[in-house]
Amino acid sequence: MSLSLRGGGRTAHVLFYAVTMLYWFSMYTYVPILSPYIRAIGGSYFFVGVVIGSYGFTQMLLRVPLGIGSDRLGRRKLFIVSGVACSAASSLGFALTSDPWSALGWRALAGVAAASWVAFTVFFASSFAPEDAQRAMGLISFYTSIGQMAATTLGGFLAEDYGWHAPFWVGAAGGALGLLLALCIRETVQASRSPVTTRELLRLGRSWPLLSVSLLAVFGQSVTFTTMYGFTSLAAVQVGADKADLSILTLVTTLPNAIAGYVGGAYLARGIGDRLTLFGGFSVAALATACVPVVHNLPVLMLTQAVNGFAQGLLVPILMGLSIRSVSPSMRATAMGFFQAIYSVGMCAGPFVSGWLGGLLGLSGVFWFTACVSLAGGALCLLWIPSAKLRKATSTSAGAG
Repeated sequence: MSLSLRGGGRTAHVLFYAVTMLYWFSMYTYVPILSPYIRAIGGSYFFVGVVIGSYGFTQMLLRVPLGIGSDRLGRRKLFIVSGVACSAASSLGFALTSDPWSALGWRALAGVAAASWVAFTVFFASSFAPEDAQRAMGLISFYTSIGQMAATTLGGFLAEDYGWHAPFWVGAAGGALGLLLALCIRETVQASRSPVTTRELLRLGRSWPLLSVSLLAVFGQSVTFTTMYGFTSLAAVQVGADKADLSILTLVTTLPNAIAGYVGGAYLARGIGDRLTLFGGFSVAALATACVPVVHNLPVLMLTQAVNGFAQGLLVPILMGLSIRSVSPSMRATAMGFFQAIYSVGMCAGPFVSGWLGGLLGLSGVFWFTACVSLAGGALCLLWIPSAKLRKATSTSAGAG
């Protein structure tokens, strides 16, 4: 059986959602316990930051080349299947080894897997009209969050009951199932086009609508990967959390994140505009992050992170939609690759710098720094994202010309 999103009906979409969820499930079963695990096997705060940041570093290197290759070949499935395979291999590698340097290599391979997300998003967006790009990104972000949420909820309980390596084995199994389903996806192969020239790439990179939202996403991903997928679990351990509690913490963070990913692009941005929605997301995330060092009670910490998860969930779907809104279909994967490569800087630099600060100032310094990063992102939204009225006026003026 093979199914295409175009003409495949609801069944094709359900298959794609399943592949998407299993792809992320494979990479995230061990995320709740990753930081404590690295500490348990001998890693310092700084090395924790390096391992977390390696996931973003490989994405930063690969996402633009993968986007260009996908546009050049007119194929997305090849990259989707390869990404799911790398995801499964990364989890399997974690399961078979137990030293810090191996962990660094396997998490970097997870970043290689995540780099193929370019192909996922463009393949899915191709079944929607250009004006519905944000709705498409909201939907696919929702199913991404469901996969991540199921994985992270299960991971801590598995580690508590069966040991550190249990989440890695389950992630590998999920990735293997996702790989089998990915092989059933069918696509209509577009005619291959000439390679993207350096001039085209530079012109695309200089496009302010794309560059501005890419830079804003750097701030957003820096906050997410320093808090939700990084050091918050260590703060929870300091206030008495066990491995199972880490799963609950991740659940109460990722569930609001998933809800926000759906309602942000589909409803909030349409109601109050992209600019105010993004500003609100950054500002509330900053406040919730700043609360972490002064909270010494696990339930209260979970409450702050539920708010944090919702606020952060508003950001990426809207920014993703904005990144391809004005780009021609033939260049969408390249544009998305550029966008995701730039925001990978935040996934890498945020944890790296935070880990370095953690070694100097302690864990509190990590969260104070990250709150400032989030505030800066909110301020830049007001400067860089045009209001709905201004964008409409600009569009009308361009159409009249």
